[in-house]
Amino acid sequence: MNSFIYPFAFTEDDASQVQGSLELEEPLPYRHRGQGSGFYRQGRILLEDGPRLDLVLYHSQATEAFIYLRKAPLDRNLLEIIGLNPAEIPTLPEVPLPGQLCLGAERVHRVGVAMRDVIGSPVLRPTFAHYRQQNIAVFPIVREGLKYQVSEAIFDEYGDYCDEIVLDAHHVFDQSVPIYNRKVEMTLFKDKDFDQVRRENIHVAFIADSIASGLVMKEVIARIRDRFDRLRQVEVIAPLATIRGLCRLARAETTRGLPIRLHVFETLLNALPPDYYYSAHYNVPQLHFDPRLEEAYRAWWGQDDAGRWIADTACAGYGWSEVFFSPRRQIEMINAELGARHGLTIADLLKRRIAQSLAVQS
Repeated sequence: MNSFIYPFAFTEDDASQVQGSLELEEPLPYRHRGQGSGFYRQGRILLEDGPRLDLVLYHSQATEAFIYLRKAPLDRNLLEIIGLNPAEIPTLPEVPLPGQLCLGAERVHRVGVAMRDVIGSPVLRPTFAHYRQQNIAVFPIVREGLKYQVSEAIFDEYGDYCDEIVLDAHHVFDQSVPIYNRKVEMTLFKDKDFDQVRRENIHVAFIADSIASGLVMKEVIARIRDRFDRLRQVEVIAPLATIRGLCRLARAETTRGLPIRLHVFETLLNALPPDYYYSAHYNVPQLHFDPRLEEAYRAWWGQDDAGRWIADTACAGYGWSEVFFSPRRQIEMINAELGARHGLTIADLLKRRIAQSLAVQS
């Protein structure tokens, strides 16, 4: 089977050089018990100075809407949040919108459907066949991990009642940390009802959180490993994940000797200089299940007055957590970045797309 190899090299915050490659196999189709279907693509991060990190990418209708575009009605509430007067917007049955504008409760619904596609994939079936429900624990990381519905997906697909342990791990401001100006503040495990026997029964951890810098996930795995010392494998459910963050995870001493595998929607993101945390898609056709989806996504964002492609700086996550919990804050963050980089707002871009849709209809 043919593989695609994407080489990368960058300098880390500590001035160390990171060199390696992302290797992706050909996509394979599948169906799962929940009557969903899609494609999965196995791969790995290979570093010259560290172990490999296994990963699986997923494509389905739900993940596509999350990462690329979806057709959605122009309802009054969405227009108001974006900053448009509904009375001034022509009536259209639907328009294409990027995943960044899938907000709040709608986003929670869509990510729930996508999570069932992931949990039902062939790569995870052997885990649920081999281990009993008391051997598997789900660790949603506050905040967005709480919205991923991993436990619900496991129950829907396999009927397992798995323990769920909420884990509070997040960034706090720290000016001494280069570039990011923040560090990981750890951690509250919501597991006071776990006795030693129940801890020792946990062999598989499903950790739910997206990965930008990788700082949180690196610490989270180390703490879970210390607390659950019979752990045999880790499955990280990260709808959004960056190559830079995954390299940090692969290089971490605290993850050595423990099988770790990442599960990611559609494609990996670019968190290299100059943007770092603000992670855009790679404009590399082979990194996408269907390059036409990326082409349409780039066309939606378009170009600014200087001819620069906005998708090259359009963060796939922007507020990352805010998009689930505070739709208005998500729009503020999008507008702040678009304004600073391109002199535009998301309302400007949506008006462009509406005009294009009207032109096609006429």
